[in-house]
Amino acid sequence: MGSGLWHMLHVTNASDYGVSLQILRSVVLSLMPISSQFDLDGPVTGSVSIWSPHFFWLGMPMLINSMSNTEEKREKMSNATWNVFNGEISESKLLCQFGRPLLLLDIQSLSRNCGTWRTVDGMHYDGAVYEAAVHIILNALLIESHQKL
Repeated sequence: MGSGLWHMLHVTNASDYGVSLQILRSVVLSLMPISSQFDLDGPVTGSVSIWSPHFFWLGMPMLINSMSNTEEKREKMSNATWNVFNGEISESKLLCQFGRPLLLLDIQSLSRNCGTWRTVDGMHYDGAVYEAAVHIILNALLIESHQKL
């Protein structure tokens, strides 16, 4: 899951994005096999084995504003706006920290480390970045499956 760039360009209101993230959090939590009586602000502990689906959040990539191909994108998708929208993600408590439901795939870090030559428009990166994210997903699933053995 992930939708920050689309919202930055088309919705443009970070507060509305935050509300959407809260709704998404409720839906995702309803899919988890944990009773609502549990406090999800901390990790679930104990000896009971609970199967849980794996959810991943596709983080927003590094934006290179000077490469944006339209004035609208340069205006609406600035680094300052990126920071506000990314802050809404943190505030939503969606990401996998202390029992949250979604594991962050840090596309910003991957895109920054792959370099600017991996994008033609400063926001959409070539397959190498997303292939790295797929490997992260597969490794996370592999680690989880071996821990259950």
